[in-house]
Amino acid sequence: MTLRLKSAITTLFALLSLAATSVTQATPRDFPTDLIGLNFSGAGFAPHVLPGKPGTNYFFPDAGHYRRWAAKGIRVIRFPVIWERLQPRLGQPLDPAYAKLIDQTLDNAKRYRMSVILDLHNYMRYRGQIIGSAAVPYPAYADVLRRIAQRWHEHPALVAYDIMNEPHDAVEQWPVAAQHGIDAVRDVDRARPILIEGNGWSSSYLWPRYNAKLLGLKDPADNLIYSAHVYFDNDGGGKYLKKDMTDFDPDVGIRRVEPFITWLKQHGKRGHIGEFGVPDNDPRWLAAMDRLLARLRQECIPAMYWAAGPNWGDYPLAIEPVKGKPRPQWSVLQKYVKPAGCQALGPR
Repeated sequence: MTLRLKSAITTLFALLSLAATSVTQATPRDFPTDLIGLNFSGAGFAPHVLPGKPGTNYFFPDAGHYRRWAAKGIRVIRFPVIWERLQPRLGQPLDPAYAKLIDQTLDNAKRYRMSVILDLHNYMRYRGQIIGSAAVPYPAYADVLRRIAQRWHEHPALVAYDIMNEPHDAVEQWPVAAQHGIDAVRDVDRARPILIEGNGWSSSYLWPRYNAKLLGLKDPADNLIYSAHVYFDNDGGGKYLKKDMTDFDPDVGIRRVEPFITWLKQHGKRGHIGEFGVPDNDPRWLAAMDRLLARLRQECIPAMYWAAGPNWGDYPLAIEPVKGKPRPQWSVLQKYVKPAGCQALGPR
């Protein structure tokens, strides 16, 4: 081997080493402290219809949605995607058509200076089978998250990974799966935060009951954020089926979120509310939401309203204007869109 060839090989290995280091030692990305963000949720519609047809069963927002909400001061969106559509077969490449629609989503967000939390909206399951089962082994879950990170980690609009929406009935499996997910993302991206939702449908009220084992998660980038959901109806599921408001408690939102805030403070963790929302059919819901957001602002905990995006129709929690007229919920939300003076993610 000639001296020149040896020198070339040495240089090549040095460049490869530098490239690897640039991936694993990337500068950490700060999570936005904007108090209010929105869920753009159309791409997650009809998850039982597989693969489904875009524009019929599910809907990606066009550039107009980003333009209109950016003009109102919204800077952060959470974007649910469906695993089965993104990866129709476990361990196989991402579906090119669905992935391209996600590309367009991120491009639209970039155009209007918005940031995107990419949310795998699958409830700890794939085609109805729980992660950790023989049908959906943990490495299969790690595989899709690794592919997600590989595909989009360089996109400037991507701000965080929400690695699983609302795990439930998986107290033993979810911490194991979450660690697989963290490790898979960190194989590619050590810059962006990873959001960890909780067992019990990520309920803020039930959080301490089901999620002690999440404290054992390890992140080599030390950039985990715990993300809960807050709804005010009887079971906290967000369906708001009960019509009787006789015994309504205006502090219901605060009561629902306090167990989560207390848990975060006890363990020195950062928090986020990935979903909250109220119907438009009674002003008392709006007052309760106002009180919740005031409490979250005290603690510098951001919250994402459910839901915005296309084709919600008469869904009572929707925030999209109807014939150009703002929905009642916006009268409250707009009070909290301006920066709250938080220098870092809470709780304080």
